[in-house]
Amino acid sequence: MKRAVVLLSGGLDSATALAIAARDGYACYALSLDYGQRHCAELVAARAVAESRHVLEHRVMRLDMGLMSGCALMDRSVAVPEDAPMEGIPVTYVPARNTIMLSLALGWAEVLDADAIYIGVNALDYSGYPDCRPAFVQAFQRLADVATKRAVEGQPIRIATPLIELSKAEIIQLGMSLGVDYSLTVSCYQADESGRACGHCDSCRLRQRGFTVAEVSDPTRYL
Repeated sequence: MKRAVVLLSGGLDSATALAIAARDGYACYALSLDYGQRHCAELVAARAVAESRHVLEHRVMRLDMGLMSGCALMDRSVAVPEDAPMEGIPVTYVPARNTIMLSLALGWAEVLDADAIYIGVNALDYSGYPDCRPAFVQAFQRLADVATKRAVEGQPIRIATPLIELSKAEIIQLGMSLGVDYSLTVSCYQADESGRACGHCDSCRLRQRGFTVAEVSDPTRYL
């Protein structure tokens, strides 16, 4: 059976990407990263999502990204913007995060002899991060095509981004059709220890709007 590594943050998008990978016929291996993020609720959510989708293996890799100070998702001295216009690249951007995560997923994919890596990046309803855009994914695919043993031997590892051109509402509707339990997911940038969301950060507002437009009841637990 063909295999895929799925980057699983515990949020809405990555949970949907995991369901899509399974729908596409892949045996799924989930990879989450504990990189010093502001809260651990998303890692708890990732574990719950992985169990609910019966992945073959779920690994949580610990990585010290403490050099990335000044980012609101890692530095508690920097406030997470609330109810602010979504313009430009916000302080919640973690430098090179998707590049690092995809590189680690690429290494594990080679070990597993996997055919694809699924990542839930989205270029429509997102916070403006440069590493969520098609140009970034295309560049990383070119890198993977010259940097891996599989690729140079004629078996490239595909970087799959099934959500990249979907709105948040479309992602939710697709996930619902695939049986994703969104009550297990945590998207908030500053959720508390039990996973309750603030309801005011960029991620919360995009998630709320997505459920409203999709006409799906929002199962998120808010403070």
